[in-house]
Amino acid sequence: MAIDVTALRAHFPSLESGLAFFDGPGGTQTPRQVADAIAATLTGPLSNRGGVSPSEINAERAVADFRAAYADFLNVPANGVVHGRSATQLTYDFSRHLAKTWRAGDEIVVSRLDHDSNVRPWLQAAVRAGVTVRWIEIDPETTELDLGTYERALTPRTRLVAVTAASNVLGTKPPLRRIADRAHEVGALVYVDGVHFAAHHPVDVPALGADLFVCSPYKFLGPHCGVLAADPELLGTLRPDKLLPSPDTVPERFEFGTLPYEILAGATAAVDFLAAADPGPGAGRRERLAHSLAALHAHERTLRTRLQDGLRELGDAVTLHSKAADRTPTLLMTLEGLDARDAQTHLAARGVVAPAGSFYAYEPFTALKIENPALRVGLAPYNTADDVDRCLEGLAGFLSTAPGS
Repeated sequence: MAIDVTALRAHFPSLESGLAFFDGPGGTQTPRQVADAIAATLTGPLSNRGGVSPSEINAERAVADFRAAYADFLNVPANGVVHGRSATQLTYDFSRHLAKTWRAGDEIVVSRLDHDSNVRPWLQAAVRAGVTVRWIEIDPETTELDLGTYERALTPRTRLVAVTAASNVLGTKPPLRRIADRAHEVGALVYVDGVHFAAHHPVDVPALGADLFVCSPYKFLGPHCGVLAADPELLGTLRPDKLLPSPDTVPERFEFGTLPYEILAGATAAVDFLAAADPGPGAGRRERLAHSLAALHAHERTLRTRLQDGLRELGDAVTLHSKAADRTPTLLMTLEGLDARDAQTHLAARGVVAPAGSFYAYEPFTALKIENPALRVGLAPYNTADDVDRCLEGLAGFLSTAPGS
């Protein structure tokens, strides 16, 4: 099982720039097929949804195709797929929806490993609802979640556990099914930030134990939007504030205003592009996705090994904070006595895009006592061994400029 990376890269106009992109955790480059789908839908004919004119039917088809594509991508029913502007927006929305069901004395559990979009909405909802917040801590030695603190945080009063499937800065993948099973034992719902995970692994929402799972197509070659997946029966128990004339069906009751049909079409095209990358013999789209994603992620793991080996050769000047045994091909590092933002600038001048910052990962940075911006190098399906070598050479050159080097 091997991806033809040269053939894959030919579909990405931005790669003609000669840049080597390592900013996939913040958003990937986009294949031509996705842009074509957006343009074709937007230029129509296109109207609001309906079943009379061709333009109305085109809009209806864009919505139906989107739900079907993400049903296959996430292994949920099509009417369990909710569109949102972003994962952050969806999490804020659902924090409000779920908080309506909370009562005084209830508790929720959040994680120090998570991006702030799966922390702050819940903390703010908890304050408004008057419920208690408990924490799952990070083991700084392993950058894994400390499951002992999870056991102590979980009680019969727990109503929700919010946790990531993979850290967008450290790459750590916690044992999600184990976490979910324990939450379900006390009757709590599990809300999973799958934004980084979905970019690097096939997703089976029920198998993960997630009650609600959110991801972002622009992290896996699509346009900027968010997708939430859940059992339609669960969605049917939630009553969002909405306009009186707007649909009350699931999932439409959670989608406010006119949908961006062209973005839906682009998000669908991203799933189809992934399914076609290395489809194998599978007849159905989900089977083709499973085969393609396994090949793509094997390629990423190979590159991660090459990158890690090269970083070790750079010596003690590089501190690698990504330590978990099970993690994505995303590496976070700090540089001894140097500003990672200067490293970003140095690399950019050499055609290597690797950002520096804290990446909205407030809790992990605080827990690990990372006080300065860090450099994040994340791999995507279109990266090559040459890209990795360019990045390593650029870092070596930057370190050689340090005082005393």
